[in-house]
Amino acid sequence: MSNLGFESLEGVYSVNCFSESAMRERLPKTVFSQFKSVQAGEITLSAEIAEVIANAMKDWALQRGATHYTHWFQPLTGYTAEKHDSFISPNEDGTVLMEFSGKELIMGEPDASSFPSGGLRTTFEARGYTAWDTCSPAFLKRFGNRVTLCIPTAFVSYTGEALDKKVPMLRSIEALNKQALRVLHAMGYKNEKRVNAYSGPEQEYFLVDRKYFDSRPDLRLTGRTVFGTMSAKGQEMDDHYFGAIKDRVADFMAEVNIELWKLGISAKTQHNEVAPNQFEIATVFSTSSIATDWNQLLMETLSKVAERHGLECLLHEKPFAGVNGSGKHINWNIITSSGVNLCKPGKDPHADARFLLFFTSVIKAVDVYAPILRASAANAGNDHRLGANEAPPAIVSVFLGDQLIEILDKLVANERFETKKEGTMQIGVTSLPDLPMDVTDRNRTSPFAFTGNRFEFRMCGSSQSIAAPNAVLNTAMAEVLGNTADRLESSDNPLATAKDIILENYRNHRRVIFNGNGYSDEWVAEAKKRGLPNIRSTVEALLTYLEDEAVELFEKHKVLNRVELESRVTIYLETYSKQINIEAGVMCEMAERVICPVVAEYISRLDKTVAGLEKNDVESKELIAQLRGIGMNLNGLLGASKNLQAKMKAAISMEEDVKAQAFTYYKEVIPAMAQLRIYGDALEKLTDKRIWPYPSYEELLFNI
Repeated sequence: MSNLGFESLEGVYSVNCFSESAMRERLPKTVFSQFKSVQAGEITLSAEIAEVIANAMKDWALQRGATHYTHWFQPLTGYTAEKHDSFISPNEDGTVLMEFSGKELIMGEPDASSFPSGGLRTTFEARGYTAWDTCSPAFLKRFGNRVTLCIPTAFVSYTGEALDKKVPMLRSIEALNKQALRVLHAMGYKNEKRVNAYSGPEQEYFLVDRKYFDSRPDLRLTGRTVFGTMSAKGQEMDDHYFGAIKDRVADFMAEVNIELWKLGISAKTQHNEVAPNQFEIATVFSTSSIATDWNQLLMETLSKVAERHGLECLLHEKPFAGVNGSGKHINWNIITSSGVNLCKPGKDPHADARFLLFFTSVIKAVDVYAPILRASAANAGNDHRLGANEAPPAIVSVFLGDQLIEILDKLVANERFETKKEGTMQIGVTSLPDLPMDVTDRNRTSPFAFTGNRFEFRMCGSSQSIAAPNAVLNTAMAEVLGNTADRLESSDNPLATAKDIILENYRNHRRVIFNGNGYSDEWVAEAKKRGLPNIRSTVEALLTYLEDEAVELFEKHKVLNRVELESRVTIYLETYSKQINIEAGVMCEMAERVICPVVAEYISRLDKTVAGLEKNDVESKELIAQLRGIGMNLNGLLGASKNLQAKMKAAISMEEDVKAQAFTYYKEVIPAMAQLRIYGDALEKLTDKRIWPYPSYEELLFNI
């Protein structure tokens, strides 16, 4: 028996996942074959097939102790949701049957009235439907001694509007598949049957000791510290990054891996991140549908396992001021059903033409649709990171590395490039030089970087679902590829037309390519000259979803209609305002009800000390100066708290206009919070550490 509690990884891997292997073992060959055709989009799921699968799934789950099943979905709350139903069906004689039908597998009907709908639903209209996502495997969740079968599903309203994060992403995958196949078929790849988007997110997070977390109302209620001064040591020594993992954290990581492996989630990489007590875990590539589910389960698993180890997992984008925040880097590419990665150079001239066509299409898609790509990574927490010299700037740009830029520049100029054969390189005539897997150096300041066989979208926040970024990327690519397919299909010489498109894509959209330091002021100025948008706030970013170009894009590819987009923007703006309001409210509570009384008591103690000293004594003068500084900051704290409350009251009164309210929180409430924090943090430094009411950054960041 290993010290991880199991005989071997092979014995535990996917034990709680109704994987393809489990289905192949339990389903008749004909049913399994038909189900694979359903997953490939070749046929629809029939009631007969669903009934057989439901029976096999139920038996598998019951053998592992399951008593209930649930349709597991991802509403617009940002969390996951589940309603548990028992397998039990009572008989008249007092016995029971364990039943689970194909109909129950395919569709559920949870109450939709209390989930955010942004005006799509009224509170008395409760009907909503969950529909099985056949591309994502069912799995088991264990709640103490209870086991529940979870069926990944999409969530839609009675009239078919998307009420979750997953439906638009699934629609976008179909849009991308349709247009990518048109391009491939026009280029002569007639045997390709499907193209899938793949994702591999890298998840960052913090761990803190549970006892310190429980003592901080700001962490408990908002996920971040609204007060707190840096300790004498932060991350400036770079000693935490990739450092030896402490035993307590290693034990936590080991259990996280086991739980993920049981679910069939391939957790691959884990390490210490830059900031103290900050870490990263990455899973292997999978289709975007599965990767989205995996990442939600990963975040949930991190939190649950942390609790069992006396820790708290912080997924907020900026839990601590003064040290790096946490992001989520989404590695993305597109792969055909035959296994061809369209984001990787081929081994012959024609394949290189295909690569360059798809490669430059990504560049065009990112340039044209940069505003909504930025919007897909927008939330209140992420505003603390983007452009803060710890994460990519809010300006969307693409990093390619010098070698690929040289190749593309010479192609555009029709100049000689050193290839495996002598002569001028021509698309579809000679092939690209042998490129190593890492054709570029890493550029951590780039929001969108090419890394050899995929692109890495680095703007996303730690707490976010990866569904929206994937949906935007897929839809933008579908539009670019659709226009390309139109030209290729009407061309007498598709290869020559492909060459023209490649050169046009690069020539017209290279403004978005930047290999330098994205943190520099020079880049901000240069980006402005190039006409690249610099959308600094979540509120401004979200509104780009409602611009005509964006609405036309999503409606054209049947990903989201105008009403669905408007509802999402409303929900996200409301969520933004509510989050800021909670943070501001917590600040005022901490300031007036806890910090002020403690500081007042400290002042009283110092007053008594001063009273017992000679007036002109050196110590007396120092204490009087200290008292004066504490008093000024205490008065400033109270004044700033009252000012913040007034700003909050004004913002709350605007609830009928979600846009105006969100802008008020952004422009009025957040600056008032920053001012209040200045006084609170100053008082922490001036007050005796032994009586300060909250755990310090030193305790939070250096005690595990």
